[in-house]
Amino acid sequence: MKSKLLFSFLISAGLAFPAFAQETVDQAAVQKIREEGLNHSKVMETAFYLTDVSGPRLSGSPGLKRAQDWAVNQLKSWGLANAKVESWGKFGKGWEVQKNYAAITLPYYHAIIAIPKAWTPGTNGLIKSDVVVVKADSAIDLDKYKGKLQGKVVILDVKPLVERSFKSDAARYTDEELTEMANATAQPARTGVDANSAQFVAMRKLRAFQTTTRAFLYDEKVALILSQARGTDGTVFTTNGASYADTAKAVAPELETSSEDYQRILRLAKAGQKVELEADIKTQFLTNDLQGYDVVAEIPGTDKKLKDQVIMIGGHLDSWHAATGATDNAAGSAVMMEAVRILKAINFKPKRTIRIALWSSEEQGLFGSRGYVLNHFGDPKTMQLKPEQAKLSAYYNLDNGTGKIRGIYLQGNEAVRAIFKSWLEPFKDLGANTITINNTGGTDHLSFDAVGIPGFQFIQDAVDYGTRTHHSNQDTYDRLIEDDLKQAATIIASFVYNTSERVEMMPRKALPQP
Repeated sequence: MKSKLLFSFLISAGLAFPAFAQETVDQAAVQKIREEGLNHSKVMETAFYLTDVSGPRLSGSPGLKRAQDWAVNQLKSWGLANAKVESWGKFGKGWEVQKNYAAITLPYYHAIIAIPKAWTPGTNGLIKSDVVVVKADSAIDLDKYKGKLQGKVVILDVKPLVERSFKSDAARYTDEELTEMANATAQPARTGVDANSAQFVAMRKLRAFQTTTRAFLYDEKVALILSQARGTDGTVFTTNGASYADTAKAVAPELETSSEDYQRILRLAKAGQKVELEADIKTQFLTNDLQGYDVVAEIPGTDKKLKDQVIMIGGHLDSWHAATGATDNAAGSAVMMEAVRILKAINFKPKRTIRIALWSSEEQGLFGSRGYVLNHFGDPKTMQLKPEQAKLSAYYNLDNGTGKIRGIYLQGNEAVRAIFKSWLEPFKDLGANTITINNTGGTDHLSFDAVGIPGFQFIQDAVDYGTRTHHSNQDTYDRLIEDDLKQAATIIASFVYNTSERVEMMPRKALPQP
């Protein structure tokens, strides 16, 4: 009797349906999607064009434009409508490496592994100079080098960044790890970091001193700066050495150098050995068009009442410049393109409109997706929302490397748990059945979540994303795992199908505060 009364209360309060409702899944449609996605895939062909053919895709670079133009034409060839590049707002200067050679010539010849830092200039031809060690822990320490560094190659006296590891680079989630994720409980919303904590105060001081040091070296007219890259075994995790802003201050040429080569040069120079280095670096700044662009295309909805409602999928197309950005994030872009190709290949006529977006400038701060959200859906700073916000059912994102999908993050939206459980059921045999209430950050679904739109990122096996490929010179096509990408595209195509065909739009969380 008590159970019946409790159930009646929950029903009347609107609380029982997420736990008890059974989401309908069209098994015949799932089977068509599986057949096309797993046995007739084009995902690796798409990845080839986005990586090997397009090249590095740094924001604003010719490589990114090549990839964007190819993606638009490819989406059109598959029958998608309204395929285009769409401006999201001002970005800044484009930049690319056109030549990169560096080697020590004394005490012997050795070509080094080194990558120009993004948005730094070249050397204006071949240079050859002695390497000088600069050891400075404060601005006062820099004074002793005044007038002594012009035309020199400068290396900073720093310790190795990492110690040798005996762990495997690549890993998949264990059953125990997935169970822990599934059993997680909702956590209070984070209120931000303490900007006055000792950790952040120390970080600000370090960054300020690094800026002071670079400005000093530029004023001293050094020929080249060598900086130590994060990474081991020849892996260089790249960063930027200057701002992309069109108003950015000039800096000296700078090479991010593999830790092994960096420490060898540093040991020799500190021991009093004469070290000579030659380099020929050519980079180009592009200032004709300072706008940033996203790729957008659609499969139009066909239901008279629902076609104005939209499901979006996406991933960022931009990369860093040391390689061709295969796992970060040509993989996610290729998977999302493959998902819509699958749906077109099975002649799916969706009730709601399906829209794919390939973002730019994610690496600089989710700019492409944030700009798109601001232009179409609303401003998270004020929570002034636009009419389109109410018509977007969900956004699904992929941006964690080549690893296969193991489930999905609810992003704190408990109301969708039962829905996703039903949708993942047909893919248990492919290793995808984990649902966690946890949030995950650092990528483009956050732009949608910030204005109250259900935005989701899938759980993926890390493989060697964090240890070897993420932002590094190892992030090439060769690191992609074909079966994992096929699996991911198939599951996402099914999620999109289900989101389009369900009676209601996806449940939403309460609107966030501005």
